[in-house]
Amino acid sequence: MTDDELKQLVASLAIDQKELAQKMAQTDKQIKETGKQLKEQGKQIGGLGKKFGSFTEGLALPSMTKILRERFKMEVISPSVRVSKNGIDAEIDVVAYANSAINEVYVVEVKSHLREEAITQLNSLMANFKTLFPEHKDKKLYGIIAAVDMSEALKQRVLAAGFYMARIQDETFSLDVPDAFQAKCF
Repeated sequence: MTDDELKQLVASLAIDQKELAQKMAQTDKQIKETGKQLKEQGKQIGGLGKKFGSFTEGLALPSMTKILRERFKMEVISPSVRVSKNGIDAEIDVVAYANSAINEVYVVEVKSHLREEAITQLNSLMANFKTLFPEHKDKKLYGIIAAVDMSEALKQRVLAAGFYMARIQDETFSLDVPDAFQAKCF
């Protein structure tokens, strides 16, 4: 190979290397842009999920208010309760209580699609409730899970955990528990 051929080959390699570096920079830029788009889509999907959850809670509230007032004689019904105390944060869909002869509190969790985690979540909330709400420490505490969609197996798990189960039928939630059901008092 002559010196001229070698110089030409080196010059060609330098050009190829420069083009490759430009293509890699373009690809890196496209990857970053795709990452940004995916992140934004994730935020949008998360927002839709939150809105659907809020919709379900709004759908359940009138029925659950009626059940809490008529069946359990609750005097105060508070939707969408958020609390932070002693390093514990909690969001509760509905808290209802009475301070009269009926000295009870009901915690309602509303789910569009019931999953096993909801039972665990409510158990944890019940365990921490009297720490989060010391003003209710002398009350009997009960839990209710209201769900639009659930399997029969999960319904049985809810009842076995000692929680009341409410389901929607004809746009109205109603309790769905056996006649002999005894809820667990926490």
